[in-house]
Amino acid sequence: MQPDLDFMHILADAAAVETLPRFRNGTAVTNKQESGFDPVTEADRAAEAAIRDLIKDRFPDHGIMGEEYGSEGLEHEYVWVIDPIDGTRAFISGLPVWGTLIGLYRNGRACLGLMDQPFTGERYTADGDGAYYRGPGQSGKISARACSGLSEATLFTTSPHLFAGERKTAYRSVEEKVNLFRYGCDCYAYSLVASGNADLVIESDLKSYDIGGLIAILESAGAVVTNWQGGRPEQGGDILAAGSRQVHEEALALLRA
Repeated sequence: MQPDLDFMHILADAAAVETLPRFRNGTAVTNKQESGFDPVTEADRAAEAAIRDLIKDRFPDHGIMGEEYGSEGLEHEYVWVIDPIDGTRAFISGLPVWGTLIGLYRNGRACLGLMDQPFTGERYTADGDGAYYRGPGQSGKISARACSGLSEATLFTTSPHLFAGERKTAYRSVEEKVNLFRYGCDCYAYSLVASGNADLVIESDLKSYDIGGLIAILESAGAVVTNWQGGRPEQGGDILAAGSRQVHEEALALLRA
C-alpha cells in the first residue's frame, strides 16, 4: 500500500479533532525558548501525536520528522514531515491563518502535501499530478497565476522583523519593487500563491517542517519554490516561493545580490 491523498485527509481530520476545539478557547501556552518567545500549545502536541500514531499504524516502515516530537527513521525511503500548527502565534492570537502541514518525502524529495485550516474549512492538497482546494462553496484543481514581473506582484512575508543583517537588506530590495506587500499568514500565504491569489512569499530560517507540507502543493500548482540560492527547499532555510518563473527569477537575483 502506498500513501495517497485519501490517507492525507484522514491525518488532517485527526489533527483537526485536536486543534479546532482548542482554538479561541484559552488553551495553555508554553514558551520553548529561555530567551525570546517560541510558543507551543497542548493543541500542537496533541495534533502531532494523533498524526504520528496513524502513520505508525499504517506505515510502520516510514520515517517521521515533526516539530514537537522530533525525528525517527530519516534514512527510510519515505519520510513524513509534520507541523501540527504552523503559525502558533496566530493560533494563540485568534487569527485563522494558521494551518496543519503534512508532507511526504520520497528519497528526500517532496511528493505529497497538505495544508489544512479547519476553522475556515479550507484544505489544500497535492499529489504530484495536481494541486487541489476544498473549501466553503467550492472545490477543485488550483493553479498559480501568471505574473509578468515584480512590479505587478503581491508579496507576503510573515514579518519583516524576522529578517536581520544582510537578509533584511536583501528582503527589502524585493519588497520595494513589488506592487503590494502584506505581512502575516504563515503557511496560508504559500497556499494563496498556489491558488493564484498572490505571487510571492519570502521567508528566512525555516525548518523542514515549516515548508515540507507546502512544496508539493506549490509545485503541483505550477509555482516555483527554492531556497535563496536557487536550490531545493526540502531542508528549509531561506525560502522563496513564486507563482511564475519570471517573478521567481527577478526576486532570486535580488536576494542573491
